[in-house]
Amino acid sequence: MFKVHLVCVGKLKESYWREAAAEYSKRLSRFCALDVRELPERATLSEEAADILRAAKGHIVALAVEGKGCSSEAFAGKVAAVRDKGEELTLLIGSSCGLAPEVKAASKELLSFSAMTFPHQMMRVILLEQLYRAFMILSGSEYHK
Repeated sequence: MFKVHLVCVGKLKESYWREAAAEYSKRLSRFCALDVRELPERATLSEEAADILRAAKGHIVALAVEGKGCSSEAFAGKVAAVRDKGEELTLLIGSSCGLAPEVKAASKELLSFSAMTFPHQMMRVILLEQLYRAFMILSGSEYHK
């Protein structure tokens, strides 16, 4: 089964974020083996970078404001391309301070969901929903409509 790693700095503190993330994780279980790793916030981005890079595997995509945006259909295509190559996919969400330059440099691509800034807890749920939407698009489901 296709392995997808979600590496996040920080925990989901509020129950509603945990419940939403759990719901999308459950939905994703029919499409991929999802591994969510919560890493502790550190004193510096460099310390966080070491933890993130140890946890990252395969094709690494970092969420970053300066990254390139794409449509849900294009994101689905990116997911399919990694899956079809037989690689694992790692999606990275940094802390509220962002990601260290060395993490961005180690990533195959930088992805931006918006020019706006979102709380990183909310971003995790948005990313999980978009990952689920990507698999639904790839399966030809009506969900995307």
